[in-house]
Order: sequence, then C-alpha cells, then structure tokens
Amino acid sequence: MKNIDLSPLKQAPRLLLEATLKPLQGTRFQPTGFPDLGAATYKLPESGTTMVLVESAQSVANRLESTVWDIANNQLVQALTGLPFVQVVNAQGEPFTNSILEAHRLNSNYIVQDMKQPFLKQIKQELEIDPEKPVDFHQLAVVLAKYDFNSLLHGVFLAQKDLAGGRFKLARALSGFIEAENVEVVSSGGVKNDRVNPQGDAKKGGGNIPFHREEYTAAKITAYFSLDLAQIRGYRLGEAVENLLIALALWKVQSFLQQGLRLRTACDLDCVGDLVVTRPDSFSLPSLEDLTEALPELISTVAKQGVFADPSITVVKLGKS
Repeated sequence: MKNIDLSPLKQAPRLLLEATLKPLQGTRFQPTGFPDLGAATYKLPESGTTMVLVESAQSVANRLESTVWDIANNQLVQALTGLPFVQVVNAQGEPFTNSILEAHRLNSNYIVQDMKQPFLKQIKQELEIDPEKPVDFHQLAVVLAKYDFNSLLHGVFLAQKDLAGGRFKLARALSGFIEAENVEVVSSGGVKNDRVNPQGDAKKGGGNIPFHREEYTAAKITAYFSLDLAQIRGYRLGEAVENLLIALALWKVQSFLQQGLRLRTACDLDCVGDLVVTRPDSFSLPSLEDLTEALPELISTVAKQGVFADPSITVVKLGKS
C-alpha cells in the first residue's frame, strides 16, 4: 500500500490517538447534555481540576459512522464504494434507510423486525446456530463482513430470540470521546419574543419567555480515539480484512476531525495541529489523502477473496415477509 505501513501494529493490542481541539470562533463551546443532568462535569481526584465531557463515546461513535455516507448523493462516499451494507426500501422500492445510517446497524428494527424475511432466514442459516453449543463469534464476524462491514468496527447486538437467544453481541472496536479540562461556566440567556402577544400563555408556547443557558470555556479540549487491534485480529478474517478495517478506522477518525467537528450550533470546533499517535509510538500515521487513495484497492482485494456479499448492497423490503 502506497505511503501506508501497518506493520508496526501487528503485535500491538491497541492503537491510541488524540487530537487537540479549540472553538472555531471565539472561546466558548457547548458540551453535550444529558436528560435531568445537563453537562457532565467532574473534578480530577488529585488535582481537583474541573473537567467536562464535551462529547460522549456513544455520540462520537455515531459521528464516526456517518463519515462514510455522502448525504448529498445518498450513497457511500466514492472511495468506499463496494463496502457491503443492507439497504431497506419501501413498498415502492424507494430507499428508506440502511444499516450504515441506522443507530443499531444490522440490528435496526427496520431490518430485523420480521424473522420470516428471506434475508433474516439467510442470516440465521449462515450463523450456523446450534442451541446445544456456545455461539460462534468468528462466524458472526464472517456474516458481518459479508453484509454489514462497518459493524466490525462499531459493534452490534443481535438481540432477537431466534438468533441464538440474543447472545450475539460485538463490542465497538473503534471508540472515541472528547473532554475539556480546567473549565469555567459561561452563564447567559435570552428571551423568546412573541411579537403579537407578549403576555400570551407560556404553556401553549405564547408570550415572551426568558431562558438561561450555560456554555463553557476551557484551557484545553482533547479528542481521544482507541482502536482495539486485538479484537480485530480475533475476528480471524485474514490479513486483508484486518488491513482494511484498520485503514477504514483511521480514515473515519481523520475525516471526522477534518469535516465533522460542528457538534452543535454552539459547539463548532477545529483541530489544532496533527492527530497524534500515543500508542504504539513506532507507528507513523498516514494522511487522510493517502488513506483515501489506498482504500479502493484494499476494498477490491477483500472483495476478490469472496468476503463481501455479491452484490455488495443487500436489499430488504420494508415489512415484507
């Protein structure tokens, strides 16, 4: 692979990356909020430094997944053409959703809601489920590589009773989160104005309604990413698949940092400097441009080995038994 050397990762259990971020404009940012909690703030035990969780692992996972989808053209980005996924169509045969856009990937209720579907019957058969034996996670990896390759990076939980009693569960191999340290709260607010009747019923959305809001400033904002190389090797799918998964994961992370850091209206961040490898320190990180150039060949190599479904896009009709 031109300009890409993955050999330093052969024996490493994890690949750890981090990047320094800052607000794109100004100094304030809005961290992710949680129901009945708000922003997740905490103090470090020894130093007492005040921290805030800017973006959770589950949110970063969703954002990494979305990097592969070309929204404007409603298809995979060009460099990733050929990666398998499941396309759900409606009764008229029009695109409805797919396993890349769905939060639970192959386990989307739009895909696995009816075990009478031919596709689900096929998956059950290919998983070679024996109720008298432990589940075969290598076979699960084989099926995911065939129909929904991204699930090998982002995990899946096939919770259906008919699929080994819901025991097929694969953790994320690629994960990330964003933290800010030494933070201060910026309290502000505003008023929702009713230009017709300022004294209108607020319970019905009328009237002038004042509100408060909290944003934050920080001495440092850091994005962290982890790729579980041991898990990828544990799939036992061969070197070509391993190389593709690693390159794809690196492409997702770099693409997210270059194009996906507008997390919210009041949280638009920018990457400062380069993405840094913290483990193993012997690995030289390829650029996004080199990865984009290499991925079509990596995908083609795996496809020629018969790993992917043919055609690579499996079509499932919504509500069709």
